[in-house]
Amino acid sequence: MSKACTTLHSIPGRTRLQLHDVKMDSGMIEATLRSFPGILSATYSIVTKTVVLYHNYDVLPKKYLCQMNHFFKKSVPSDIKDEDEHVKGQIQDLGIVLGAYVVEKAFFSMLPYNFFRPTSLAILFASRDFIKKGLKTITKPDHDTLTTASLIASIAKGSPKSAFVIYLMSTIGEILTEHTANRTRRFVREMMELDTSEAWLINEDGEEVKVSTDFVKKNDKIIIFQGEKIPFDGIVTAYDGHVDQSAITGEYMPASVSEGSYVYAGSIVIDGKIIVEVDKIGEDLAVNRMIKLIEEAQDKQAPIQMTSEKFTKKVVPISFGVAGMIYLLTKDWNRVLNMLVIDFVCGTKLSTATAISASIGRAAREGVLVKGGQTLETLSKINTVVFDKTGTITEGRPVVQRIITCNGYSENEILAYAASAEEHSSHPIAEAICKEAEVRNLDIPEHDNQTIENMVGRGISVFVNDEQVIVGNRKLMEDCNVPIAIDKQSGVFVAKEKELIGIIDIEDQVRYGMDRTINQLRDKGVDKVIMLTGDNLQSAMETADQIEVDEVIAEAMPQEKVDFVKSLKKEKDQIVMMVGDGINDAPALANADVGVSLGGKKTDIAMETSDVVINSDNPLLLPEIVKISQQAMRTIRNNILVTILVNGTVIVLGSFGIFQPTVGAAIHNAATIGVVLNSARLILIGRGRRNVWELHNQPLDTWKNKIDLASIKKHKGVHTHRRNLCINSRYS
Repeated sequence: MSKACTTLHSIPGRTRLQLHDVKMDSGMIEATLRSFPGILSATYSIVTKTVVLYHNYDVLPKKYLCQMNHFFKKSVPSDIKDEDEHVKGQIQDLGIVLGAYVVEKAFFSMLPYNFFRPTSLAILFASRDFIKKGLKTITKPDHDTLTTASLIASIAKGSPKSAFVIYLMSTIGEILTEHTANRTRRFVREMMELDTSEAWLINEDGEEVKVSTDFVKKNDKIIIFQGEKIPFDGIVTAYDGHVDQSAITGEYMPASVSEGSYVYAGSIVIDGKIIVEVDKIGEDLAVNRMIKLIEEAQDKQAPIQMTSEKFTKKVVPISFGVAGMIYLLTKDWNRVLNMLVIDFVCGTKLSTATAISASIGRAAREGVLVKGGQTLETLSKINTVVFDKTGTITEGRPVVQRIITCNGYSENEILAYAASAEEHSSHPIAEAICKEAEVRNLDIPEHDNQTIENMVGRGISVFVNDEQVIVGNRKLMEDCNVPIAIDKQSGVFVAKEKELIGIIDIEDQVRYGMDRTINQLRDKGVDKVIMLTGDNLQSAMETADQIEVDEVIAEAMPQEKVDFVKSLKKEKDQIVMMVGDGINDAPALANADVGVSLGGKKTDIAMETSDVVINSDNPLLLPEIVKISQQAMRTIRNNILVTILVNGTVIVLGSFGIFQPTVGAAIHNAATIGVVLNSARLILIGRGRRNVWELHNQPLDTWKNKIDLASIKKHKGVHTHRRNLCINSRYS
């Protein structure tokens, strides 16, 4: 590449640079960049090969970028390499060793052993990284120290075959581990490659002008045509189309977007064109927040990983001690080598790291961000799930469910009068009424703006075609002396000229698939499902009647939600997962054992405070991520068991001299490769088979209802639970 560093994006005071083939360690990179005047901080990520700079300038001076580029071009190579380049280097070294082994067998096999024989020299050259690491850790020995000692001892003793087996199997294990980790990193990098250096900006005259994305600011309007990638997060203000946003949400089906829809940078317009009002740029883009979360996740080790690290520190010194004792007692180098070439550390450490990396990568492929191995391990133990209601269990947007007709008026007439009265209101209920009228393509009668009377908390009164129309709750009808002959307390009442003409029932729909989600969570070991909401009891109960929950907590304030989550955690053996999406959920998400933010409408603070971020509106990803975590922990435990059994047996037999070090090394490293492969397969597990429904031109809602009924018939009655009702956090 012509440049060693390029600007990915920049906002006042903050810039993210992409480094290309820079051969320096992270500490040197950060120290170098902090030395520039006005640079307040520099944070480098090995995962994404990017560095985030905070500075005193609105825009980083071009002369600084030139100086940085010039400096990095001259950087001294170090141990840090591009992942693919590193793996290729290992494969080349492996080829050199294999070639040397063949040459030695053909031409040097009859000569007495010499330290300078081809295989020995090739192994020493190819093992330079192993040996360098082993010598660095000689004061605090780990499995690298053990590998180094066994390699050098094998060559010095005159057993290049043992050294060859040790090197061969160790290299294969390391290549497999790196390959799995690289697949996770590659997913992150693909998200970063927006490839949108230019955008079509709509100027003040309404003209489309092609400009650099650096010149686009928040609230500017840009147009994106078919086949182009969206460069910024924003709101669609005109036209419509289909957008592939699988890189952000994990949804395999293109999303249909129109005026009012929210779109994300990195998505591709595959059909139509859209005008977008820019909402977020630079580091605030959803894709860049996702990258930041994945970067942070790399540093969060699971308890099982930390246990493996402690295990390493204890076992390696013991291996050296036992090897020394065996030499003193037997003077048999073969038995000593058997102790050095076999350890419990390599298999457990590599397979554990591979399983966690593969599982996080697999979750990311589905559009789910898991913040580290610790979260993954806790997820596998979840037995209590707490759901927020609005925007989590429900879709967060009220819709018209049914219309009750009165006094000879039709549904469409009732809806048309209500829509006329509510036409200029921004209340969600008013929007639901107007939306339904639009869907039915109704002609909305004109109303007199001068006669509009809003009654907060009750409804609205307006004259339509010189007739008074009142739309509101039952209390408003009673206050306006509208006779009501029907025993119904809830709903939107519509009256014309003091006569009730109909009642519109409006509900916030339960998310499609939520019932199946709860049943699948129970199958994964969850035995308590709770709805925790700030809504009133009646609304909460109407939602709870549609799904299987054990407890309903209504009218809870944000602090009361926190108190409730804390009280659950105090109960014996309770591991609590909280699922929410709003600002009022953030404190509870932060206090749960695992906080999950769900859906495309989730708030930034909910995303920041949660441990798992689900970018899709599909609730079925909840049991899926629990399944992934359980598979990961089960795989890790099986790997540890196999490693201990195989290596323990080999150590005992080797210490008695039953077989040569070559055999011991082969068995040990074969076991290591086996458990690493067992972990690596987690990322290869494909998505399940998808149900394909042929609609035959029937309304989608009709088919959804059929699917829901089939689901209820299948699952209803499988789990019977006593439902506890609580109000204002009066819970036991």
